Amino acid sequence: MFDEQVLLNELTFKAIRSSGAGGQHVNKTASKVELTFDLEASKGLSDIQKKRLKTNLETRLTKAFVLIMQCGESRSQHKNKAIIINRFFELIKANLIEDTERIPTKPPKSVKIKQLVNKRKNSEKKSNRKPPEFD
Repeated sequence: MFDEQVLLNELTFKAIRSSGAGGQHVNKTASKVELTFDLEASKGLSDIQKKRLKTNLETRLTKAFVLIMQCGESRSQHKNKAIIINRFFELIKANLIEDTERIPTKPPKSVKIKQLVNKRKNSEKKSNRKPPEFD
């Protein structure tokens, strides 16, 4: 499929300050991790895989085809880095899966009969609502 070790070497990480409440310590530490991955320059993916990722991830990529992901869930920078790496590989694997083409099939005879029976019941129900006709 693809070489995870090559992709791991192509990732760049940057530690930034987490947002939100956190007390006095939050202004001193950069525990949030930002991952950037340049899809165009990647050597770990084939051209077909790059093309598929460009179409599937077009809303998440920048104009220069760079994927940027952030994680600030934990107060530990190391945990955040591990979480974001796992998310990155899950995202890549999920978007490289080829969609299988649907093979059209005929509906079974029992389904057709059931539809006709339901249609007749509805027809009788609605015809019973009409006022009787007198000759």
